[in-house]
Amino acid sequence: MTAYFIRRLLLIPPTLVGMTLVVFFIIRFTPGGPMEQALLEARMKSDGQRGGSSRQQSSGLTPGQLLKLQEQYGHDKPFHLAYMAWLGVWPKEMNRSRADFPEGKMETEVKLPGTAQILVVKRDADDRATIVPPDGVDVSSWRARIITPEKQKAEWEKANPGQKLDKAQPHVALIYQPKLSGVLQGNLGDSTRYSEPVWTMMKRRFPISLFFGLASIILTYLVCVPLGVLKAIKHRTPTDTVTSVIIFFGYAIPGFVLGVFLMVIFAARLRWFPLEGFVSPNFAELGFFGKIGDLLHHAILPLCCYLVGSFASLTMLVKNNLLDQLASDYVRTAVAKGVEYKNAVIGHALRNSFIPVAATMGQALTVLVAGSFLIERIFDIDGFGLMGFNALLEKDYPIVMGTVTVGGLLLMLGNVLSDMITARLDPRIRFE
Repeated sequence: MTAYFIRRLLLIPPTLVGMTLVVFFIIRFTPGGPMEQALLEARMKSDGQRGGSSRQQSSGLTPGQLLKLQEQYGHDKPFHLAYMAWLGVWPKEMNRSRADFPEGKMETEVKLPGTAQILVVKRDADDRATIVPPDGVDVSSWRARIITPEKQKAEWEKANPGQKLDKAQPHVALIYQPKLSGVLQGNLGDSTRYSEPVWTMMKRRFPISLFFGLASIILTYLVCVPLGVLKAIKHRTPTDTVTSVIIFFGYAIPGFVLGVFLMVIFAARLRWFPLEGFVSPNFAELGFFGKIGDLLHHAILPLCCYLVGSFASLTMLVKNNLLDQLASDYVRTAVAKGVEYKNAVIGHALRNSFIPVAATMGQALTVLVAGSFLIERIFDIDGFGLMGFNALLEKDYPIVMGTVTVGGLLLMLGNVLSDMITARLDPRIRFE
């Protein structure tokens, strides 16, 4: 069985690569991305400055500006190289600096980023670049390449369909430091909207999602497991009927609808709870118990919305599984031999009825990053769910890729964990 779980863990990396590759492909070739939006804004600005008198509409950018924009959004490389660079198995071009070649010249000066040093870059007849360093300057980590006029013309005309670039463009010398800086190195990229590392943004929201995720999981199992056992023992009694009506009524109410109701009644009108936020503005000034009280004060209403949907499904799962076990021959045999019914339920049926429930425990890991963007939106909680939703609306694709990567990894780890728990509880299961 150990070999089986090792194989399952070894399958996680290729599965994650396949999943992120599909998402990266969709993002790269879906119209209306941040690159297209930037081109549209530049075109509208250019047309406004011309007063709309031009018959032809261009991107409003020079070929050099267009290349810089492509580099900013990662469109300066083919799809496969861009994905490999994001993954961290192909070097990215870091610390870029560029300069135009004077007309008719085969060398130009390029400033070394972050310093006052000037490098000389030469090009040959085949447009291959060579760095000529000044005395005493180590440039062994630097590389150079030439951006030809033909490439600039092709990219500009691709961004401006139906137009021709008549103005001759100079050769451009680009120096950079190649460096592996992708997911495998812990770099999820930078947000295109906030210019902030994606991992930093996720770490800032992790305590919020961890709190609501763990609280939801713990409260759900603490309430639903005993309630499911009670309903199974009291099957077809008034207790079973009343609790069924309550939990299915809660199951029928979407969490965000309940959130609006709770917000209007208990926060806006009665003012028993705060209207927004995860903690109060003066949270840092409070004492230890004051912080706990403030946190719980803000968390009660959102937690009710998180829990309302999961109560019914888990409670009925526990009840139905326990009823199946109580109807089994081994339970009836135990009772017939003189074992008290209570002991037969707890000692025999209960453990076996937990096996299907245990299969759902590992998948609960995704709750730590999934959240509910509607609930977070209503209560103004800056968690993972709202961040991912806003990233989709704003087409902030580095954040989208980051949330997909982390969420997919937790989902696959959760599935393996579920199998481990199931195998631990059920001695009949042997993964080979």
